[in-house]
Amino acid sequence: MAELNISKTTVLDRDIDDYSVDSAALDNSSSDETYWDFPSANQNLGYYKNIPELKKAVDALAMWTAGKGYTTDTGTEVILNHITGWGEDTFQSILKNMLIMKKIIGDSFAEIIKEGNKIINLKPISAERMRIVCGKNGIIKRYEYKNLDGTKVKFKPQEILHLCNDRIGDEIHGISVIDACKWVIDARNEAMTDYRKLLHRNVIPVRIIEIDTDDSTKRNAFMTEYKDAIQKGEVLVIPKGTVEFKEDQIQIQDPITWIQYLENFFYQAVGIPKIILGGSEQFTEASSKVGYLTFEQVYISEQTELEADIWSKLGLKIEFERPISLKETEQASEAKNTGQVGFQPKETGVNLQKE
Repeated sequence: MAELNISKTTVLDRDIDDYSVDSAALDNSSSDETYWDFPSANQNLGYYKNIPELKKAVDALAMWTAGKGYTTDTGTEVILNHITGWGEDTFQSILKNMLIMKKIIGDSFAEIIKEGNKIINLKPISAERMRIVCGKNGIIKRYEYKNLDGTKVKFKPQEILHLCNDRIGDEIHGISVIDACKWVIDARNEAMTDYRKLLHRNVIPVRIIEIDTDDSTKRNAFMTEYKDAIQKGEVLVIPKGTVEFKEDQIQIQDPITWIQYLENFFYQAVGIPKIILGGSEQFTEASSKVGYLTFEQVYISEQTELEADIWSKLGLKIEFERPISLKETEQASEAKNTGQVGFQPKETGVNLQKE
């Protein structure tokens, strides 16, 4: 007879580690020359080119920032109209290109080409082939462009238009928007890939089939007939009692809610409201307006920073056209609807008589 003694109970070690975030140190300049070579550039470019929601979100920010054009004085306009980049560019397309690269990689660059003191061209340079060189004081000493043959071309700081994304502390480079949302992107695409496989398997289910022979020739012949019947949508006729289907359907747990959650989380992480990209499902008019008004602060900040960079590095004053704002419209609408403006007397409740 089995001995049933509660004192003999054994407890398994199933400790679950608490979630923790890896610590991070800033990449600052601590020697006579400190280099930054953008080690994640190629991977981030792969994310941008292969993840449609990421590409469209970054493209949308660049379009809203520089896509509506700019205003400037006549002399500056003449200079900018003659900038052709690699030959097929315009000044506006170069800025959009640089904004996209800045968000993807963290920094973007363009060579400032001059004749004397006159700017004659602005040529984008891919960040994955650029190196930032800083001195011990943390200030950029030069840039180095790495050719495919291993040779380097050195540029003085004033020869490069350099856009830097979300630089913090005394770091010597910017931060890619992909760094903070990579987990969300991976999780969403894994869920969609798994769901696609499940749907496909549900059309042609995985089955466990028992047959009454261990003869490999007969077994292979049956497998061939079964495969042909599935592909052609035919009926497979077999002798009674020779085959038993053990399993013919896969139970699918609907992942749509999880995928939608990750999608919404992604747009929050990258900072572009989904409504900006044309998505309208599950949005009310009020929430759409809030998203639009919030995004105004984002693209206006990008415009202001880019205007300052162009003035600082190129010595050219421009002002980007602002997309249509809802602020004035909402203020006018609120003024007309006096029942919804600010606090009503009954809501304050301070030193007032309540009815």
